[in-house]
Amino acid sequence: MKIIDQKKRFIVRTLFIKIPLLVLCTSLTVISCKTKIPDTENLPKDISERPVDESSQKYDQAQLDKLKATINSAISKEKCTGNTDEWASAPMGSKACGGPKFYIAYPKKLESSILPKIEDYNNKEKDFNTKFGITSDCAMIGEPTGIRCVNGKAEVIYPK
Repeated sequence: MKIIDQKKRFIVRTLFIKIPLLVLCTSLTVISCKTKIPDTENLPKDISERPVDESSQKYDQAQLDKLKATINSAISKEKCTGNTDEWASAPMGSKACGGPKFYIAYPKKLESSILPKIEDYNNKEKDFNTKFGITSDCAMIGEPTGIRCVNGKAEVIYPK
């Protein structure tokens, strides 16, 4: 009797558990092998692979920031040691209503290389403001009354 019960259990296990499980695993394997790889053409591109949109406001702002950083980098190489006669100021930036955003101190010995860059920056910012309809507070910035050295950096002094 025990032998017959064991044979019945074996047959039941094989027929109702092992075979369906084997069929299920085989089916899933076959289906997964036939799955088509998705077309990557419609997926979003990595931002580094996207073409630069040269007509966008962000692109133009980045170009202005780069030019401003170049100007500041050239100026920061020179240390202000207390003799402010070696320094001058120039209007920097362009408000939408007109006039500069601020004044920047620069060493006079770099005047021939710095002033064209500052002028280029001012013109590009003016064009940027017009192109994108930028608005500003229209407050006029007074011309600096002098320059002072603070921790090795030249700062413009504004009238009170």
